[in-house]
Amino acid sequence: MAIPVSYNLRNLWTRRLTTFLTASGMAMVVFVFASILMLAEGLQKTLVQTGSHDNVVVLRKGATGDVDSAIDRSQASVVETLGAIAPDGRGGPFLAREVMILITLPKRLGGTSNVAIRGIGRNSLDLRPQVRLVQGRMPAFGVPEMAVGTSLARRFKGLQVGDTLCCGLRNWRIVGLMDAGNTAFSSEIWADADQIMQAFRRPVYSSLVFKLKDPAAFDGVKAFIEGDPRLTLQAKRETRFYLDQSEMMAMFLRVLGISLTVIFSLGAMIGAMITMYAAVANRTAEVGTLRALGFRRRSILASFIVEALILGFIGGCAGLVLASFMQLITISTVNFQTFSELAFRFALTPSIVFESLAFSLFMGLAGGVLPAVRASRMNIVEALRTG
Repeated sequence: MAIPVSYNLRNLWTRRLTTFLTASGMAMVVFVFASILMLAEGLQKTLVQTGSHDNVVVLRKGATGDVDSAIDRSQASVVETLGAIAPDGRGGPFLAREVMILITLPKRLGGTSNVAIRGIGRNSLDLRPQVRLVQGRMPAFGVPEMAVGTSLARRFKGLQVGDTLCCGLRNWRIVGLMDAGNTAFSSEIWADADQIMQAFRRPVYSSLVFKLKDPAAFDGVKAFIEGDPRLTLQAKRETRFYLDQSEMMAMFLRVLGISLTVIFSLGAMIGAMITMYAAVANRTAEVGTLRALGFRRRSILASFIVEALILGFIGGCAGLVLASFMQLITISTVNFQTFSELAFRFALTPSIVFESLAFSLFMGLAGGVLPAVRASRMNIVEALRTG
């Protein structure tokens, strides 16, 4: 015969102060756990959404990103001859030769940070339909003009339309603000690639980006580019490229978060254990009565474990509710892969909800199993006499 769950709920309500304190401790642990996972998920989501499945990014072999890649003009010309590249509507291949440069700029709130400048080609904007102008216009080709991502404009000085930015031995006029939603392009500055190369004395491109006629032809294109003896290049789908950019930072955040959570969870489990031990001590007569009424030891064991799991579940739900508000916050950090400033938001996913609730239930179980065992082993006569 099993003890009804309503019995556990009434007991938790009767001891609502200790229930609240114990559940609050678990909630804070779950809040930290979920927030760190949301941080890592938000970073990856921001970078993955930056890419398109139809686009291919070409880099130097061994390069991990645009910053450490180099492609000379002759290699770029070979890639442009690929028949698998979609036409751009102007009689040429739907391809852009791009350059990535890092500069240091002052923040509005003090300090400095690296900012990515992307030298673009004539097809760059069409290859990234998620980028849209919110003010001014895109930079013209052949002149020192720039368009700034809205995330950078909010956090850095001197990046508004009409301002002049001095870098690379030139004065650049900012002519537009662009918004790319929740993608990395909102944290970049765009300008004519040839102007960037001249200003920064860079004789090579960083990457080539092109759209495939047929996305299913990627494997053949990749094999050709990486197997051609004239080329020392590698090809990746744009989505895969940006996912790789996020892996190192996301792994760091997850390891840090799990380490902190393990430390905090020990305190929460000890708190749950103390609460359950106190419940056992205060309900000795109840336990004896239940045994006298015919409830078996395993029923009492299960009842106390269920009570601990309910505590964990309450704490987990409360922690997730608190963590969900983190989605309203946009933060910026330095991407370990590119060493440039990147803004992104916390992202709550169903998998994070499941993992957080499972972790909170584990804390409840770990904190309640020993008190439950103690309660189930009580002698009927001694329990009634003590009560």
